Amino acid sequence: MHPEASPVEGDLSEAVSVFVELRPRLFGIAYRVLGSAVEAEDVVQEVWLRWQRTDRAVVVSPVAFLSSTTTRLAINVAQSARVRRETYIGPWLPEPVDTSNDPEVGAERAEALELALLLLLEKLPPTERAAYVLREAFDYAYHDIAHILRLSPVNVRKIVSRARKHLTEDQRDSVDAAEHRKLLDAFVAAARLGDVASLEALLTPNAVSLSDGNGMRGAARVPVVGRARVANLSTAHPRFWPTVEVEPVEANGRSGVMLHRDGRPATFMTVAATCRGIHQVMWVFNPSKIAAFIASRSRRATLGTV
Repeated sequence: MHPEASPVEGDLSEAVSVFVELRPRLFGIAYRVLGSAVEAEDVVQEVWLRWQRTDRAVVVSPVAFLSSTTTRLAINVAQSARVRRETYIGPWLPEPVDTSNDPEVGAERAEALELALLLLLEKLPPTERAAYVLREAFDYAYHDIAHILRLSPVNVRKIVSRARKHLTEDQRDSVDAAEHRKLLDAFVAAARLGDVASLEALLTPNAVSLSDGNGMRGAARVPVVGRARVANLSTAHPRFWPTVEVEPVEANGRSGVMLHRDGRPATFMTVAATCRGIHQVMWVFNPSKIAAFIASRSRRATLGTV
């Protein structure tokens, strides 16, 4: 017969249970604020350490405490990340995450998850980004966001309103998942065939191609703008497509492709589109981000570990 657990052991067991239940939401908040699954995991781990050290007997609402701690830590990391990214070579894109088994990355709602939108949010100051994420993706009340950010509810409303205005018409008018998949498949098929005319027909006049390689050879170091230039770039290396295997994947709630070379994942690609066509083509070459995507496939299986 096992002895009964001590009050301390029982308290820690309850703390673990609460944290595990809320962990997907905490990751979802941190990831949307940071655009990096690796940095988000680090934030969540630090939140767990703080939760362990906290006098939980005086915590009225665990969800409020953990959400606040996660958001504030994510803002701090975002502020330092902005400085680090000033030395990034070429376009920076958020780390894609596999959402095939966890389509909302722990959120009640899928807003502020698509790569194109995360990239747009990156232009906002971290506090504005956090306010938008808490309101739009997690439906937090304005007074709760105000408490988390230590601002007045009036200021929070202004911040969220200002953040919404940064959303372009393309973001508000994004195609649904099924149409997105059709456009991506058509783009990949035309690119593999070297069919520039079909690619141009899929693209908007001011389409842009962004290649995230942090200085890697073969990755464009500046955005490529314009229908013809993007189409030509996508077929510029005739030996590129025959040397890769195309794996359909789901990333950030939308379709993408992982391109394998010599049996290894080497490049991630997806698009952003409206009813007017594809307006953004995103290529991720950075090996650390490819590795993070592969790791995210097993993240759901390990969410219960602390």
